[in-house]
Amino acid sequence: MTLAARPLRLATAQADFEAQFKARLHWSADTDAAIEQRVAGILADVQQRGDAAVLEYTRRFDGLDAPDLHALTLQPAELKAAFDGLPDAQRKALQAAAQRVRAYHEAQKKACGESWSYRDADGTLLGQKVTPLDRVGIYVPGGKAAYPSSVLMNAIPAQVAGVGEIIMVVPTPRGEKNMLVLAAAYVAGVTRAFTIGGAQAVAALAYGTAAVPAVDKITGPGNAYVAAAKRRVFGTVGIDMIAGPSEILVLADGSTPADWVAMDLFSQAEHDELAQSILLCPDAAYIDAVQQAIDRLLPTMPRAGIIAASLNGRGALIHTRDMEEACAISNRIAPEHLEVSSAEPHRWEPLLKHAGAIFLGAYTSESLGDYCAGPNHVLPTSGTARFSSPLGVYDFQKRSSLIEVSAAGAQVLGPIASVLAHGEGLQAHARAAELRLHP
Repeated sequence: MTLAARPLRLATAQADFEAQFKARLHWSADTDAAIEQRVAGILADVQQRGDAAVLEYTRRFDGLDAPDLHALTLQPAELKAAFDGLPDAQRKALQAAAQRVRAYHEAQKKACGESWSYRDADGTLLGQKVTPLDRVGIYVPGGKAAYPSSVLMNAIPAQVAGVGEIIMVVPTPRGEKNMLVLAAAYVAGVTRAFTIGGAQAVAALAYGTAAVPAVDKITGPGNAYVAAAKRRVFGTVGIDMIAGPSEILVLADGSTPADWVAMDLFSQAEHDELAQSILLCPDAAYIDAVQQAIDRLLPTMPRAGIIAASLNGRGALIHTRDMEEACAISNRIAPEHLEVSSAEPHRWEPLLKHAGAIFLGAYTSESLGDYCAGPNHVLPTSGTARFSSPLGVYDFQKRSSLIEVSAAGAQVLGPIASVLAHGEGLQAHARAAELRLHP
């Protein structure tokens, strides 16, 4: 049986565009009730029994039998050995990617991650103190595939931010360790690493066990069980986000080779059957050319079945009236990855307000951002780019306000505070300010 990928063809001029467009975008973030129930049980069990529960679930779900968590701890020497044992090309690629990711996040830290203060004319000091988190946990998926790039994108900004300890958890079903993941942990400066995964790993990081230290924040993607666990432990610890299926939106003016755009749509579709790939273009003939490229290239792809399922179930090729309308629709979608595949990308970039990452120009494939361009590839999905940002140095820092009121400043601020406090019926607040006023 020949696979076929036929993304939904839409045109903004058609009468039922809005209804079909909304139906194609729809994806529910609601977790299956059975998953939620199982996750709640796992979290409670790990909180109560600690290491013993983690070992039991690791045995059950990963087929990995170990006497204790020490046996599931990756020692620094093992991480270095994994790095040293890589083929030369992989070792150099990993180092080059890490260097670029580190350079970008160093620049980010200088731009938004520094403390500052100033003094009023009366000598009052006001400012902000930025400090790193003490300990963070990074979750690295290890089920269907291995993701060394996720190690770099989570651990390096934490290291740049100054986090004291970076604890990595990665499932290794049946004990199969990926050397690139271990080598990436070595390059990125991971402090400690455990070969555990799933909801039990999230619970161990959130609550702490005899072997796994409790962390302040958990970042990194995972399956539905991991997402449900992160949602439930939020409040005990911080989390980065609840990630949905991967997304790519391509704004094309017809100047990019159709094969390039087809492959860019494939690059997200191959992640998962629920991933979403959308093309917006004002040139109907070009959309036809992209569909022809999809038909021609699909049989050459090792993950053709997943790509076809994704494009058939959630993909769309949308004919717009013009590029301005395409930009407006893009802002409604607020995609995770947004490619501006145009001869004039900087003409359209000012019109784009909501996206996790914006890739400008025909040569800027989304895959370069995934691996080695430098900016973080942990991005908001499912329209959350309307109000949230990529993972960055700022996610591993916190801010404390600095206030030092001088005697003169207390004479100015005290009466203001007193009036407002009395208005709220909080007399002790008012009296505390009044006691500092000169007679």
